[in-house]
Formats: sequence, C-alpha cells, structure tokens
Amino acid sequence: MQKAKFPAIAATFVLCFLFWILLDFSFKIEELIAGAVVSLLVALFSARFLVHEKAGWFFNPVHLFSAVFFWCGTFLVELVKANVDMAKRCFGGCKNINPGIVKVPVDLKSDYGQAALANSITLTPGTITMETTEEDGQNYFYIHWIDVTAPSGKEAGDAIKGTLEKGLRRVWE
Repeated sequence: MQKAKFPAIAATFVLCFLFWILLDFSFKIEELIAGAVVSLLVALFSARFLVHEKAGWFFNPVHLFSAVFFWCGTFLVELVKANVDMAKRCFGGCKNINPGIVKVPVDLKSDYGQAALANSITLTPGTITMETTEEDGQNYFYIHWIDVTAPSGKEAGDAIKGTLEKGLRRVWE
C-alpha cells in the first residue's frame, strides 16, 4: 500500500475541515479544534485512498469557483428539471415512459470527472449509471434511462448529460 503524500493529506484535511465547519455553525473554539483534529486524523488515514492525482487542484481558485458554480448552478438546474419531468410522468399515470439502457460516450479524461459525472447522472431522477467501460480509448457509460427517445449514443448522451459534462470539464480538466 502506498503512503499518502503531503499535498493529498493537505487537500483531504481542508476538504474535511470545511465540511465540518459547514455542518457546525457554532464556531466555538473547542469545536473548531475538535474538527481540526478529526479532519487531520481522517486525512492521515484516508488521503491515500481518496486522492490519486492532482491533489492541489482544490487550491486553484479557478477550479474551486468552477466546482461551486457547477454544484450550485448547473447541477441544481438539471436536478430541478429532472424532478419536474419525473413528477409530470408520475402524476400523468406513467403512460409516457420508454425505459431502456443506452451506451453513452463520455469525453472526460479524469477519473474524478468521470466519477462526478456518473454520480450526477445517477442523482438526477430518471437515470442510473450502471457501468463504465473503455473501448479503443473511448470511455462509455451504460445508463438506464426512463425515456429512451434517442436511438444513438451521441444523441442520447446529449439528452442525458446535457450541460453536466461541460461543467465538470471546467472543474476537473
């Protein structure tokens, strides 16, 4: 098992500590110290499993603001649109569904970007990323889609991924 490097530990610590602060709004010095200690312990033990490449991307303001914009903007809009679509389908008697599995090409090269895209697709109602594969240098997702309206992978990818892939490309690449 490989030993974690300092940038990976630092990035994991900062992320854990920011999450601690986000969950605890009291800002008492004792709780902040406890959060720092817990975050450091988590970082020391888990950084080698969580961060494999580009540990310092988080400290780049462009990537950080792109990530915030993606999660609070692009993803939130896509999530609301998918929820409204699913609500219409459910309240409409579930008559207009055409479920199926589509093979969608993915242009993200980063493992983190691909994982974030797969999770974003799965978190939006009506789609589930079932598997990721690589064939001849091209990455593909197999996605179960509630309304297969596009027969080809490219058209289906545009309908499913929408702006998610573009937003994640700004964050991870």
